Amino acid sequence: MRLSPNRKLAGKQKTGPVDGFTYVSGQHEEQPVSSLKSRFNCRYAYGRASETAQLQEQGQDYMAFAVDGRTCSFVLCDGVSMSYRGDFAARFLGEGLLSWLRTEAEPSRHLLQKRLVQLSQAARLEEEALSVDQNAPLLLRDILQEKKQNGSEAMYLCGRIELPGKLGRKGRLWLAWQGDSRLRLFQQQAEVASPFSGTFRTGDRWSTRTGPKGTPNVYECRLHAAGAYRLLLYSDGLSDLDGISEVVPDEDLQVLMDARHTEGLEDDASFLEISW
Repeated sequence: MRLSPNRKLAGKQKTGPVDGFTYVSGQHEEQPVSSLKSRFNCRYAYGRASETAQLQEQGQDYMAFAVDGRTCSFVLCDGVSMSYRGDFAARFLGEGLLSWLRTEAEPSRHLLQKRLVQLSQAARLEEEALSVDQNAPLLLRDILQEKKQNGSEAMYLCGRIELPGKLGRKGRLWLAWQGDSRLRLFQQQAEVASPFSGTFRTGDRWSTRTGPKGTPNVYECRLHAAGAYRLLLYSDGLSDLDGISEVVPDEDLQVLMDARHTEGLEDDASFLEISW
């Protein structure tokens, strides 16, 4: 399916010189498949579950990326629906991680853990101000109040790409994740799978009450100028992509985002592909 030229672009976009670009998903609206052509070629899309869209509620995914010169930072968070306000957890964590990645000189597992704890402390204060809907039935209010006491949770993928310099300086790829969203790296069209095997666990996540649950997974490597890399990130709402290694054309990707074959997405879906 081809996109209509009149179709509204959702989410926040800041366009400008290719050395400076930021995209932040809007959790209350969809983002059709879109592209950025720069030093980094980025494709991105965002969609809410059909039930969420029908109820005009916020999606529980949050995705953002920023191109700052020769550096690209990115984050994809999936709020845990069984926790209290997974949409809040995903947004708060995503904003905090992207800001950290854009300013931290040398991200590391130790510094990430420290940042995740700091974010949980800050999130707890903001979470306390969230009110339970007083118009909800009494039983539902009691359930929500109990959930609130246990806090909000989200899974995440994040990272930063630093391109090689002109004088032979190698670049750097730094990735971190907790949870079962998908993170796949390709080099010269071959998938680099072994560093990630068995590390995407549903029980690993971030909580507004305890910070990281489990130890964050981290992968780091040097980048060569002629590496032909492709990084693929998507939430579990796009699990149909799991068995596909080739680049999916825009029109086919949009079909998955619209999920017309199943009358809409069964879960929120975020997609980000970065190649360089």
